[in-house]
Amino acid sequence: MVAAGPVSRREELKGHIGMVAFSALVAGSYSFGGRIANQIDPMALTAVRFVLAALVVSVIAVATGQFTRAALRASWRYLLLGGLFGLYFVLMFEGLKTAHPVSTAAVFTLTPVMAAGFAWLIMGQVTNRRMAVALLFGAIGALWVIFRGNFAAFLAFDVGIGEMIFFVGCVAHALYIPLVPRLNRGEGVFAFALGTMVGGAILVGVFGASRIVATDWSALPVLVWAVLSYLVIFASVASISLIQFASMRLKAAKVMAYTYLIPTWVILWELVLAGDVPPLVMVPGVGLTILALVMLLREGAAQPA
Repeated sequence: MVAAGPVSRREELKGHIGMVAFSALVAGSYSFGGRIANQIDPMALTAVRFVLAALVVSVIAVATGQFTRAALRASWRYLLLGGLFGLYFVLMFEGLKTAHPVSTAAVFTLTPVMAAGFAWLIMGQVTNRRMAVALLFGAIGALWVIFRGNFAAFLAFDVGIGEMIFFVGCVAHALYIPLVPRLNRGEGVFAFALGTMVGGAILVGVFGASRIVATDWSALPVLVWAVLSYLVIFASVASISLIQFASMRLKAAKVMAYTYLIPTWVILWELVLAGDVPPLVMVPGVGLTILALVMLLREGAAQPA
């Protein structure tokens, strides 16, 4: 969804506040997820997350009148989208087993570049020059953080296995982005999200059945359940609501821009949770991602609604 028409400055400000909250909540999933990645199988965690999130969203979809018979048409769409989303989350937690949350978040900022490529292939959308430059700066900033400013490591492509695993997940997420408007047939955001979560739960549940059964759920530490609750309530349901809220008040380019704020939020989360101060060599990379954010926000202001 995109902004439906001219909105007041007050409503636009609300949209920006919503996206700042969105980026902070999504960033929290990297920091919290990194603390339980080695305590539960990623497939088991993702399957339960999807099931619980689907239960919460189903209540919202019914309450808002979005859950209708029409929303069930062409259910294969939800399996495709849920499969891509499930792959993203599973590989995110696989990557977090060895990768630092900041590096993982930096990998995620490569998603807009890949999404722009998939949007061109799937929907024929062409990225203008100014936005392309902003995406380039964001990508350079992400690579700087991933390789910690080590040009020799970049030339040798000396990247950690965790980052490489999560990159594959980000490719799936990037493909998911243009497929949402391509496959949406007028369903409300919560009905569509519910279908996606159910589709993801089915596929992850089928492929990860043995791991789910093998998990000793009663022996899991409290921290795992606490993080799972965060992922369901804040990183899933709340983030979907904030995206819907902001998309009705901001142009699409502005909404997408906040992806580049996530590494900065992860650094703050790590500082609060563990007193982990990132090496100074990573600062220029984070700075470039923030520059990409500013450029995309200005780009959004220059485009018609």
